[in-house]
Amino acid sequence: MSSTGSVSASPDGLLTALIQYPVPVVNGPDDIKINVDKICETVANTKAGYPDLDLIVFPEYSSSGLNTKIWSYDEMLIGLDSPYVDQFKKACIENDVWGVFSIMEPNEEPGNAPYNTAIIIDNEGKIALHYRKLQPWVPIEPWQPGNLGMPVCDGPKGSKLAVCICHDGMFPELAREAAYKGANVYIRISGYSTQVNDQWILTNQSNAWQNLMYTLSVNLAGYDNVFYYFGEGTVCNYDGTVLAQGHRNPWEIVTSEVFPATADSARKNWALENNIFNLGCRGYVAVPGGEKENYLTWVKDLAEGNYKLPWDGEVRVRDGWKYYPEGGKYGPMPKG
Repeated sequence: MSSTGSVSASPDGLLTALIQYPVPVVNGPDDIKINVDKICETVANTKAGYPDLDLIVFPEYSSSGLNTKIWSYDEMLIGLDSPYVDQFKKACIENDVWGVFSIMEPNEEPGNAPYNTAIIIDNEGKIALHYRKLQPWVPIEPWQPGNLGMPVCDGPKGSKLAVCICHDGMFPELAREAAYKGANVYIRISGYSTQVNDQWILTNQSNAWQNLMYTLSVNLAGYDNVFYYFGEGTVCNYDGTVLAQGHRNPWEIVTSEVFPATADSARKNWALENNIFNLGCRGYVAVPGGEKENYLTWVKDLAEGNYKLPWDGEVRVRDGWKYYPEGGKYGPMPKG
């Protein structure tokens, strides 16, 4: 459950704040600077209001915005060595808090599409985790598919943290990958508009329940003159129940105290519904030690590069032809 007022935290309780950042209208690099300054100010203000805060999370696109006409140009990108990342580091150090931030990262291969990236910065200003979105929201997002897999890092209060970005959270396979690597807190940062509001909550709960881990999820909020973004920061218990739920208010701070050790205990001690264990240890009542042979065709096919659906030939939308008829445009922004 949420701590009372979320001002104080237990010694083993991870106090978290999910910031329903107002969807930014970004037209150029100057707007990115405004957002980064505001995000760092928000870190300080939130820590002042919640002195025991351990972890603060900002949504996808909170720094660079969602302007599809310009979001791939060099001037709109933020590398790990950027002064903006240095600002994030400084904010975490000065406020003794861990932070999750969204950046649009240049590709190390010249001419290739940028990455949609999340970073976790610890309270000493070090990048504890670097994640690149594995499942860009096709056919709209022009990002290069991530190449860092699903990293997991040690976090505060006995937590083991992983991050996914927006559409990534619709794939149960990615949540399972994070849990398989030991994550007991799965963070999801998003920039969804209202079309998938119900599915957002559903998948946040199912990712938690199927893997016996907490999920912390936060979305942009407000109107950007085109779409409305639903906010609704959600904290789910490892049994899939909702511990805290935000509304549609920009700037709403959704706080909750979670206990990573209790998720670890469930994984170690539950017999019924220990599904992440049972997946690789089937039917141990009938078969001593459980059946371990792979019975999943899609797992075998994916591993061998042969993944193909029975209706593959009938899938109509296979590229971003409608949104990027001339392909992605990377390089200096056009003048004027």
